[in-house]
Amino acid sequence: MAGPGEVVVRMRASGMCGSDLHFYRGTASFGGGPDMIQGHEPCGEVHAVGEGVTPDLASVGDRVMIHHYWACTTCDHCRSGWPQMCDGGQVHTLCIDEPGGHAPYMVVPVRTLLPLPDELSFKAGAAIGCGTGTAWGGLKRLGDLAGGNLVVLGQGPVGLSGTMLAAALGARVIGVDINAERLDRAREFGASEVVNSAEVDISEAIADLTGGRGADMVLETSGRANADALKILGKWGRACFIGLPGDVSFRTEDIFRNQWTLMTSWTLSSIEQRRCAEFVASRKLPVDSLFTKSWSLDQAVEAYEWFDKQTDGKGVFEF
Repeated sequence: MAGPGEVVVRMRASGMCGSDLHFYRGTASFGGGPDMIQGHEPCGEVHAVGEGVTPDLASVGDRVMIHHYWACTTCDHCRSGWPQMCDGGQVHTLCIDEPGGHAPYMVVPVRTLLPLPDELSFKAGAAIGCGTGTAWGGLKRLGDLAGGNLVVLGQGPVGLSGTMLAAALGARVIGVDINAERLDRAREFGASEVVNSAEVDISEAIADLTGGRGADMVLETSGRANADALKILGKWGRACFIGLPGDVSFRTEDIFRNQWTLMTSWTLSSIEQRRCAEFVASRKLPVDSLFTKSWSLDQAVEAYEWFDKQTDGKGVFEF
């Protein structure tokens, strides 16, 4: 039942994200637990509204995405759409301290809702909630992409999202992975060039593809290729690290002449989640194709056994 300021959302799609595996494997160091419902990529329809939820905020039947954090609402971060960075109180996060979307229904504050464009499927809205949205957030941190050489390290679901979005934003995307099938998919999602870093020297390959200048920008999505990012980044280059857990290290004396900008990105703001959805809809980008498997909720055990192997793309529960 929805309390004051809350809504009940009927799930239509709940994506499986790589970070779910920290909980599945029992290796999570940031909360959650064996009894916590997972699924922080939820998307569905408003089923019921609580007291104080007026039609301008939400109505039964609305198609909605969910920004999977909420907090005090009054600090500068919350007001600017970044509740995950709240200074004013406890941050509530789906799957960590609040039940997630791997269930027929979920209750969330109405302020977490974002409209799902009519052109997008519920699956697309789920992906934008984290995996695709995380790539969008990292690209936005990198800044203007148009005309630049952007290397996307890792071509899993987040990396493929980065490849797809960056190509649509005007970058020349070079996709890197150690898996030939993932590299084939990278081409399908807009990569101009691909590099199998298990077969060639990545520094030499990127130098050849950039006329010796190195990458203008790097988006590291795997959490395991951070050293490669620093090997291939050209002078004045910008790199954003979004893969977890990930270690980045360097000796300042060795690299300070390169004038690099190195940064991280934490998913995305609620404002950018909406902008990402609108961009995907306007460009008719194939976000649905990121999903290689669809499951019903009663197949959850089988689904996570499959997902734990990390061999075949991204899964989603459909309701």
